[in-house]
Amino acid sequence: MEAKNARALRRRTVFAGLLLAAGCFAVVLPTGCGRGQNSGEAGDPGRLKVAYLGLTCEAPIFVAHEKGMFQEEGLDVELVKTDWEGLREGLANGQFDANHTLIMYLLKAIEKNADLKITGGIHTGCLRLQVSTKSDIKSAAELKGKKIGVPTHIGSPPYMFASRVLAANGIDPSVEAKEVTWLAYPPEGIAQAVENGLVDAVATSDPLGTILVGKKLVRTIADQAKDAPYADEFCCATVVSGQLAKKHPKAAAKVTRAMLKGAKWVEENPKAAAEMAVEKKYISASAEINTQALSQLRYTPGVAKCKKSIEQAADEMKKAKLLGGSTDPAALAKRAWLDLDGVTDEWVVALKVETVEGGGRPALLPPGEFAALFDKRKLCCACCCLSE
Repeated sequence: MEAKNARALRRRTVFAGLLLAAGCFAVVLPTGCGRGQNSGEAGDPGRLKVAYLGLTCEAPIFVAHEKGMFQEEGLDVELVKTDWEGLREGLANGQFDANHTLIMYLLKAIEKNADLKITGGIHTGCLRLQVSTKSDIKSAAELKGKKIGVPTHIGSPPYMFASRVLAANGIDPSVEAKEVTWLAYPPEGIAQAVENGLVDAVATSDPLGTILVGKKLVRTIADQAKDAPYADEFCCATVVSGQLAKKHPKAAAKVTRAMLKGAKWVEENPKAAAEMAVEKKYISASAEINTQALSQLRYTPGVAKCKKSIEQAADEMKKAKLLGGSTDPAALAKRAWLDLDGVTDEWVVALKVETVEGGGRPALLPPGEFAALFDKRKLCCACCCLSE
């Protein structure tokens, strides 16, 4: 029994670490992440601390560090692993200087006066709303009165995306309205909930969404990566602490540029980026699984489109009651964004990155074969973003 439980725990932690931006919010606050007495003099930020969670989609951060992109910008950077709550608190109070993460997650924090600034777009989305293959539901408009499962807890990014889709289809997604019933499950329990008919639909992110399709348990009715108006929207964006932005705007621009350059490198070399993340132990998974998961995303860094994505997300979050009743979405979007010197679309377009031989985009496995990678347990075991 102990061996069985150990195997289940290993599989659960690795699977969760690959949930990209699935909203696996933990509750541990950061410790020992402050700059302490090593801060530089005025005008010199000293060593910057770039936070990470250990997610597949954070490849640009790992690339920027391992390929010397931070150094090319003249920065001394330390990568510090944390959890979801620690990330938000650490960026807000200046313990961390930068990261890239979900726009919706950042907007909610900024609404509550977190001192953060979004500075550039990293990659488009991986979130989906899916229904059981046993149901006759064909559109989000038919989900009124239905049960919807979400990974980990209500309030996760998949929940936010699904709420936006429901609101756009005339359904009040708020818990108080009771027009739909939200049910939270551990990520590894979502498939069973669908199979047992406990939910009519699920809000997911990759690779979970693709795995469920591969198991023929669900079909997708809203896909952030493919469906308008979400397909052109950035899911994740670079973010800097408000303190860094105010005290050292040049350093904020440099760390942003390094991450955007990392994103462009990942788009050119997704297989190489995925393998490196595993080799350097940033990611808890096999190289094969991480490569397939990373290759589902599109890294097309940008500035103007990121600003538009923030505005669109804020507006739809307000309609979905994910923001407070008194919040002005346009004002929130304006407060969230920061223009930085040298961080422009023209710079991104002109940016050249290397092409690694054999490191490009592989053929994506059919959903069934992708799901089989997890069934065969071709993965390694380590901590993940669900650690408590």
